[in-house]
Amino acid sequence: MKFAIHLPAFGEYAEPRAVADLAREAERAGWDGLFLWDHVIFTPNFYPMTDPFIALAAAAVQTDRLRLGTLLTPLPRRRPWKVARETVALDRLSGGRFILGVGLGDPAQWDYGFFGEDEDARVRAEKLDEGLALLGGLWSGELVGHEGTHYRMHEVRFQPTPLQRPRIPVWVGGWYPNKPPMRRAARWDGVAPGHLERQLTPEEWREILTYIAQHRTSSEPFDAVHSGGQTTGTDRAGDAATVRPYGEAGVTWWLEDVSPWRFGLRWEDELTPARTRPIRERVLAGPPGSA
Repeated sequence: MKFAIHLPAFGEYAEPRAVADLAREAERAGWDGLFLWDHVIFTPNFYPMTDPFIALAAAAVQTDRLRLGTLLTPLPRRRPWKVARETVALDRLSGGRFILGVGLGDPAQWDYGFFGEDEDARVRAEKLDEGLALLGGLWSGELVGHEGTHYRMHEVRFQPTPLQRPRIPVWVGGWYPNKPPMRRAARWDGVAPGHLERQLTPEEWREILTYIAQHRTSSEPFDAVHSGGQTTGTDRAGDAATVRPYGEAGVTWWLEDVSPWRFGLRWEDELTPARTRPIRERVLAGPPGSA
């Protein structure tokens, strides 16, 4: 199992330099990855926040080994051809360390609705599938065109291509126990499910991976990404006991939740450096697998 931090780039981490500094410290502490939330507006509190692609570019030039990515990018609110350019640039800048996490995106009423974008889940799902198809074509470096329900594109060729082959890995997120996101994930490179009220259990992970196996047609490696992980960083034996059942269930990536709210803040609290200090402390303590 690999271990990463899952960071909302809000508050003091709305500064790309702060994200880059934390990424450098995470790499030194033994973490395998850094994944950023991707929002325009998260709540009407209007927290300071940054663009995740810019922040990850800053992190890329400050690290050598750390895998970098978004978890998750609401692809339906972005132009796929713009995302294609951004992700290839990040992949090449990082030396082939970028992973793209995608999904419908929540909370829709703010991230979409505040800007007049369509909040309907069915429409967003259609856009997500079309957008992923476009990304795959544009990453290939071949001539591709598209005539779909939501996107139209004349034949174009995008160069350069990603460093990673056959493509940049794509992890697909969605709320458990919804089945459509799991079927979508089966067509790509990993699944990053979540639960609206709590962490997923190892038993639920077994159900998810069994279902995905029934719909997967590729024999290529596939990642199972647990994105709500919470360990202490101080109780090594206890942390190992927390993580072990997930590895046994088939989880390949443990993403440690370092959001401020995990450490007791309320949604309405201002994200001051003093209140978000536990984020850095948990990162410096290292991953649960470093015992």
